[in-house]
Amino acid sequence: MPHVLLIEDDASVRDGMELVLRRHGYDIDTAATGEDALALLDRPGGGKVELVVLDLMLPGLDGFEVCRRIRARTTTLPIIMLTARGDDHDIVTGLEVGADDYVVKPVTATVLEARIRAALRRAEPSGQAQRTDVDCAGLVIDRAGLTVTKNGTPIPLPPTELRLLLELSASSGRVFSREQLLESVWDHTFLGDSRLVDAAVGRLRAKIEDIPAKPRFIQTVRGFGYRFGPL
Repeated sequence: MPHVLLIEDDASVRDGMELVLRRHGYDIDTAATGEDALALLDRPGGGKVELVVLDLMLPGLDGFEVCRRIRARTTTLPIIMLTARGDDHDIVTGLEVGADDYVVKPVTATVLEARIRAALRRAEPSGQAQRTDVDCAGLVIDRAGLTVTKNGTPIPLPPTELRLLLELSASSGRVFSREQLLESVWDHTFLGDSRLVDAAVGRLRAKIEDIPAKPRFIQTVRGFGYRFGPL
């Protein structure tokens, strides 16, 4: 039974979401503030949390800062931002600070539960682990060990960025559209938002490229999408 930490300051919203998610079979911990959530994650047993649903507008630490602090602790815990703030700046900022997905309220329980299932699937070991490892201009992608190093230095990646890199590098030179990547990496065959792809590519470039503005490994193919391959 997946264990979800729900961070939401509105008690009525929090109670309603907790009830719905429990009915879908999830174990739920709740926190009304970011500080309480971070303390819960640091407690013995906090490691059992498998996914975080994070409101953005919280008292004290806001959702962006909570996301940053969780990412400083771990790169592997999936984080879904769930908020009424749906402008482009907030969405891009949320993804840039490390959220794996960004869902704008109001959202139905069915859609939220589908996004949670998709995020949990992305966090599972990839079926691509059996394919050939990539050793490309100092960038080594170990598909069995699900690790990435550059010039011998480990590069920790959150689940979504790792799956994106695995997907692109599995077919070096092939151009993937944003819609294809949304479906294969995010499992979004509905409500797809190409900003998820662009933000994840930006974060990935910041970690694996020498000069992110002049990428060697993940290239933009204007009007089509992205491809992997060293220049």
